[in-house]
Amino acid sequence: TDNPLITEAIKRMLAAGGKRLRPRITLLAAEANGGNAEDHLHLAAYMELIHVATLIHDDVVDHAQTRRGVNATAVDYGNRISVLAGDYLFAWIFKNVTSQYPAPVPHILSATLADICDGEVLQLRALGNLGLPLSAYVEIVMKKTASLFAASAECGAIMGGAKARSIKALRDFGLYYGIAFQMKDDLLDMTADARAIGKPVGNDLAEHKITIPLILALTAADGDTRGLVERFYEGREDGAAAPVIEAIDRCGGLDGTREQIAQ
Repeated sequence: TDNPLITEAIKRMLAAGGKRLRPRITLLAAEANGGNAEDHLHLAAYMELIHVATLIHDDVVDHAQTRRGVNATAVDYGNRISVLAGDYLFAWIFKNVTSQYPAPVPHILSATLADICDGEVLQLRALGNLGLPLSAYVEIVMKKTASLFAASAECGAIMGGAKARSIKALRDFGLYYGIAFQMKDDLLDMTADARAIGKPVGNDLAEHKITIPLILALTAADGDTRGLVERFYEGREDGAAAPVIEAIDRCGGLDGTREQIAQ
């Protein structure tokens, strides 16, 4: 873009790295159906750029300070520039996708973006809801995280020349992989080292998000444990997440999450 501020805000997030899983799945799905991965690098890049745009917006919504081990975009550029940079990136991606790719690829990606936004709103509405059922959590995860993995696999398969059965199989793979990925992310938020994951540990608890380790733990929690969690979510504890994580582990929330991921 001719606007150096937008360019720098986006390039800085790209330069911070990331796992590049979504584009990798796109290329593998194309290859699995006889396609040449190098022919689909642009499509794969658009998948990563959609993800980057959602991260820029997420960090504004969540008031995040770090992402991928560096300052979140909003920390250095402010909320207004970050929102507009994410908006610009979405518009730029879809301008290119609609001009370069046949149906149904543009439709799949636009529907995916709608799902991501829907999932984020559902997650915001669920903040602090300690009665959130596992099924509602999975719906949020399917929309806000798994949908882009599913679209990455599906679009790669389509452009690789796959038959309908293989396209559906790969979309299903992406969907279930994405659900497991988010569950793993939720687990790491309570168990990993902050330097390893590039963002603070216990951040989900601090933001009063309801994630799967907490949901599973509360199903087996006694009154004292539930009381601890309720006080923390109501802001009546000292703010330290460590006792809550210990309680979640004690009630089987961490091991239960690992079982769900494997399933």
